[in-house]
Amino acid sequence: MNPSQASSITVTPLSFSLDFRNATTVPLNETVCENWREIHHLVFHMANICFAIGLVIPTTFNLHMIVLRAMLTIGCALFIIWATLFRCALDILVWNIVFLLVNLLHFIYLVYKKRPIKIDKELNSLYKRMFEPLHVPPEQFQRLTGQFCNIQMLKTGQAYAAEDKTSVDDRLSILLKGKMKVSYRGHFLHNIYPCAFIDSPEFRSTQMNRGEKFQVSITADDNCKFLCWSRERLTFFLESEPFLFEIFKYLIGKDITNKLYSLNDPTLNDKASQKMDQQPSLCSQLSVMQMRNSMASSSDSEDGLQHFLRGTSTGSSLRQPSPYLRTSPKMKPIEENVEDDVFEPSSTMKPKAHQ
Repeated sequence: MNPSQASSITVTPLSFSLDFRNATTVPLNETVCENWREIHHLVFHMANICFAIGLVIPTTFNLHMIVLRAMLTIGCALFIIWATLFRCALDILVWNIVFLLVNLLHFIYLVYKKRPIKIDKELNSLYKRMFEPLHVPPEQFQRLTGQFCNIQMLKTGQAYAAEDKTSVDDRLSILLKGKMKVSYRGHFLHNIYPCAFIDSPEFRSTQMNRGEKFQVSITADDNCKFLCWSRERLTFFLESEPFLFEIFKYLIGKDITNKLYSLNDPTLNDKASQKMDQQPSLCSQLSVMQMRNSMASSSDSEDGLQHFLRGTSTGSSLRQPSPYLRTSPKMKPIEENVEDDVFEPSSTMKPKAHQ
C-alpha cells in the first residue's frame, strides 16, 4: 500500500450513543400480573399443608424426626400426583420422585432405630435393676451382653473360684440367680446375691496388678446362674464406649461398697442390699481390696483374719478373739472411721502410731 493511499483512509470511530428518542416504552401492565391464573387443584394444597405440618413440629417432641420425614414423604407423593394428573410437568415429577425416595429411606431408617429391643428374659431383671435406673438404652445393653459374654451355671457346692489357685485375669461375672458364699480359709465372710458382681474387688485390683490369684473361695450355695464376660474383650469394648465405661466404673464401685457393708454385717440379706444406693468411695474400695488381698499376703494369715473379724458385727459368731492368737502389726481392722484415716494427713497419723 502506498503512503498516499494510506493517508487517504479515514477512520470512522464507533458510536455507542443511544437514541432514547426512538426507544419504545413498555407499558406497565405487561410486566405486572393483572390476570391471575385459577387456583391449583386441591392436591397441590394438601401437599403444601403436609410440608407445613412437618416443619412446625417442635423438636421437644420425642418422635419429631419420624413425623417430619413422614409428612415430607406424603407431601412429595401428593406433588407427584399433582404433577402427573393435573399439571403434566415432567421436571416437577422427576424432582419430587427424588425427594420422595430420600425421605422414604430416612423414614424407614428412623423407624428401624425406634423399634422395641427385646431383652432376654434371663437378663431382663438385671437390666431393670442395674442398668435402666442409670438410663442405659436397651440397644446399648443388648450390645454389651450379646457379643462377648455367655450365661453359665453352677450347681450347689461347685466352686466359682478357689483361693490361691484361680486366676483373676480371665473374667468378670454378675450373678443372675441363686446365692454364692465367699470364704477365707474356711471362714465365712459374706454372701453374694442376684444382680451383684461376683468378683468386682478382683477386677478393680487387677487394673493395677496382673497375674494375681483369688485370695478367697467363692462357691455356689444354691443352683446358680451367672453372666460371664471375657475380661480382655470387655475392657476393649468399654474403651470404645465412654458412657458404658463410666457406668461400669460406678456399678463396680457401688458393688464393692455393698460388699464392704456385708462384711461388717454378715446377716445382710438380698432385700437390704437392694436399698444400698450410696455412692462408692475410695476408702470403701481400698478396704475390701485390703481384706481380700492383703490377708493372705500377711506373714501371719490367721492373725490377719482375726484382726479383720474384729470389725464385723456383734452378731457374728467369729467375732470373739481367741486367746491363743496374737495381733499382727501388719493388719489394720476395718473400722467405721476408715475414711478419716485414709484422707488424714501424714503429720497427724504419726503421733497416733506412737500413742
